[in-house]
Amino acid sequence: MAEQSSDLSGPFRFHLFFRKSLILPLIVITMKITKEAYDKAVEVLEKCSTPHGFYASYPGYDAVWARDSVITSLGASLLGKKFKKTFQASLLILGKNQSKQGQIPNAVDKFSNVRSPHVDFSTIDSSLWYVIGHHIFKKRFKDASLYRAEKNRIERAMTWVYHQDSSEEGMPEQLPTTDWQDAFPHKYGHTINTQALYYKALVLEGKKKKAEKLKHVANWESGVSLWEENFYLPWRWKNHNKYKEKEEWFDSLGNLLAIVFELADSKQSKLILNYITDKKINKPYPVKAIFPPIRKKDKEWHDYFEDCGARMPYHYLNAGIWTYIGGFYILALIKQNKFKEAEKQLAKLAHANLQKPIFNEWHNGLTGKPGDAHSGVNGNQAWNAGMYILAYESLKKKKVLL
Repeated sequence: MAEQSSDLSGPFRFHLFFRKSLILPLIVITMKITKEAYDKAVEVLEKCSTPHGFYASYPGYDAVWARDSVITSLGASLLGKKFKKTFQASLLILGKNQSKQGQIPNAVDKFSNVRSPHVDFSTIDSSLWYVIGHHIFKKRFKDASLYRAEKNRIERAMTWVYHQDSSEEGMPEQLPTTDWQDAFPHKYGHTINTQALYYKALVLEGKKKKAEKLKHVANWESGVSLWEENFYLPWRWKNHNKYKEKEEWFDSLGNLLAIVFELADSKQSKLILNYITDKKINKPYPVKAIFPPIRKKDKEWHDYFEDCGARMPYHYLNAGIWTYIGGFYILALIKQNKFKEAEKQLAKLAHANLQKPIFNEWHNGLTGKPGDAHSGVNGNQAWNAGMYILAYESLKKKKVLL
């Protein structure tokens, strides 16, 4: 039997050469755009960094929001000690303005030249992000001094959250629009966004029994569980015989936090990520805030939705694309060892964030173009920049850096 030649000739050799010649420039272009977005993200953080902490954007949202500043710091704290003081200032200003009951404020707005100084509350996620933020600070900088100094405030914040569990089932409840989706849509009772954050905070605080109870109830408890078939429900409350207080649209952030914070197991995580792909929730850029959009004819619609930009499908919170959530999407892919897909999505995320104005608040869910509910555009969003850095660095290490 004649030995087969390893020499490739003719059209086949040309085809291989042509394919390789295309792949190499594509890799170079991808690396270039992801690095360019990384460098621009650092610039955005520099603009949003103040002695008071991280503002939510520059020049638009000149106040310290609990969720924005901590999410921003998840990535900013990977840049050595460059933003250590800003991260610390964010946590300190939030703790200083804690309520008598222990609630951490949604926003501390005391630094504007045009608005009267005030502090906003009426959220549940602000207290949870605050606790998570302290643990991230301690881990990143190998410095427990701030955590020790603020321990009383951290414990009071957790106690306040404990007291939101009126059902005594292990899952705190919330009122409508009391998390990051503060204008739309309507959800109350047990929400997946809050349960994922609460689970992470409990784990970090060493509350193992409470964490395990929460995981069991949220995943498997009959009549209460938020898990249904392919993903977590956005919210669920009481059952009235055949009538159920729940909705079934897909809450992207809540489901992704469940993966990243390990409330979901590997099988559930795979189903969630498959659902995102199947329903094209990651297109044209990662990812739409909810899916499908809620329209006026739908049973989920409420009249007050007319008062915000979410009244239009694929705008703002109504299936608009929020690139900070895209950062959590990439973390979820990394968590499931889907590195090639994570690389692809990071490049898409970079492209979205580099559209002008860079790191815009949200993008149209159909066209991918930057949009804003009120003024048309609103760039330099700190949490978009911080989460891009976290996604970029995590992919480089092939490990979720939380």
